[in-house]
Amino acid sequence: MKDRNVHTEALGRRGLLRASAATGAAAALTATAAGSPASAAAGPGGAGTAGTAAAPGDITGRDGTETRTVRGRLEPGAPDYVYVPVEVPAGIRELAVSYRYDKPSVPAGTPGNALDIGIFDERGTAPGGRGFRGWSGGFRTEFAISAERATPGYLPGPVRPGTWQVVLAPYTVAPQGLEYELTVTLRPGPAGETPQPVYPPPRAKGRGRAWYRGDCHLHTVYSDGRRTPAEVAAAARSAGLDFITTTEHNTHAGHAAWEGLWGDDLLIMTGEEVTTRNGHVLALGIDPGTFVDWRYRARDNAFGRHAARIRRAGGLVVPAHPHAVCVGCGWKFGPAEADALEVWNGPFTPDDEVSVAAWDSALAAAAQDPFRRPGHDTRPGRRPGPAGPGWLPAIGNSDAHREGQDVGLPQTVVLAEDLSREAVLAGIRAGRCWIAESSEVGLSFSVTDGRGRRAGIGERLRAAPDAEVTARLEVSGAPGCSVRLITDQGQLYATALPAAGTGSAEWRTTPRYAAYVRAEVRHPASDGGASGLPGPMAAMTNPVFLGRE
Repeated sequence: MKDRNVHTEALGRRGLLRASAATGAAAALTATAAGSPASAAAGPGGAGTAGTAAAPGDITGRDGTETRTVRGRLEPGAPDYVYVPVEVPAGIRELAVSYRYDKPSVPAGTPGNALDIGIFDERGTAPGGRGFRGWSGGFRTEFAISAERATPGYLPGPVRPGTWQVVLAPYTVAPQGLEYELTVTLRPGPAGETPQPVYPPPRAKGRGRAWYRGDCHLHTVYSDGRRTPAEVAAAARSAGLDFITTTEHNTHAGHAAWEGLWGDDLLIMTGEEVTTRNGHVLALGIDPGTFVDWRYRARDNAFGRHAARIRRAGGLVVPAHPHAVCVGCGWKFGPAEADALEVWNGPFTPDDEVSVAAWDSALAAAAQDPFRRPGHDTRPGRRPGPAGPGWLPAIGNSDAHREGQDVGLPQTVVLAEDLSREAVLAGIRAGRCWIAESSEVGLSFSVTDGRGRRAGIGERLRAAPDAEVTARLEVSGAPGCSVRLITDQGQLYATALPAAGTGSAEWRTTPRYAAYVRAEVRHPASDGGASGLPGPMAAMTNPVFLGRE
């Protein structure tokens, strides 16, 4: 069962780590951490006071360790990001940060206080993340960085002298305001050496051209997960997966945490769950070590630039759980820059049902012009859309965070030329994939015509408008389920599988009658069908398009 509360320990997959996005229209609070008075500074494009702060002074230990504390207050409507500068002198071995904030009672239905945290080093906070050194959102109350090591979610490296910026992100602020206390500890000593990161290789042995199973939305202790990378890798193998993608919230610090965990049987790809105030997007399969910024909202008209950054790094742009109901989880940026869409996230629930229905409606619109993605102008001389088939392929992932949330529930099954990052992403981009609740479910789906031509999932059968075509679905490992065939008109065929869950179904149509056909395998409805709503999904395919372009 998916958790829907925010900023609580019980929250499961969609909000433990909530990121913010800069509004660009309000002032940002800056407070010196060395005992001088705090000040409110104008943010880009606007001015105002984000809060007040007080610095009680420094404490220096006998070994030269220096502790600095800042207290401040944020009001409702504060900027999405509040940068607190910390002056770091030369000769510092380790920088440690801890923070706390008040959580007053609020009326039912009113968000309480939730404050996220991260840090940028002396290279600055400019877009693109040159100075980025880590993010833990609201999952940790403290972290430390040195050359040799860093708290998970943060990047090890030298603590160079200059002005560092602790970034506070007021995810939600109670009507009473938010009081916080930030403590920075600077420990002197030799800098030490930073270990060279070891990243996963881009390919595994594989089986040549084949269907490969994977889970492309996973969290570990490097963001808000409870599993270690080793535990996730073990769970992936137990689930029968061939590939996984690590997608920590707003940090790439975990890319180098998988050494020794890949193998001939498991491809590990790197990514990021870019967690903004207006939705989450998977930067799927990006080059290891790539930072993708998240500090923007839909109204900033900045997403296109950041989506391009993902694609330049070799990845796919995949909005995650687009109709999730937790604060900031629902997708508000539109479909124009997406390469695929996560329509099924974790155990199948009503918001996944909404995602599938919305995706299907978009398929019907795309069928009118199969090479035009909604939101893109493809007239000569205009900006081309993202690489892809002209529609948004559907994928499904577990978004698993901890034990009790199954890695591989669901999983995306991809037809790829080999088990490599490039081939898997190409299969997803082309829509040559389907979704299953587990590796126990097997499926084959294709459409043929009377001339012996065949098209599989994600492909087009170029038959004449009135030519009879036959859709054939074969299913295994789905006891108690039924199958449905869906077109641009809706469901046009349904039948129950044999009790053992292994069987086949055929349906005949023409391209004039159906622009596409896709398949669903469903469990029985919990209410016995009284509501008319289908039961939870066991498997679903991307469409086979019918007819000539």
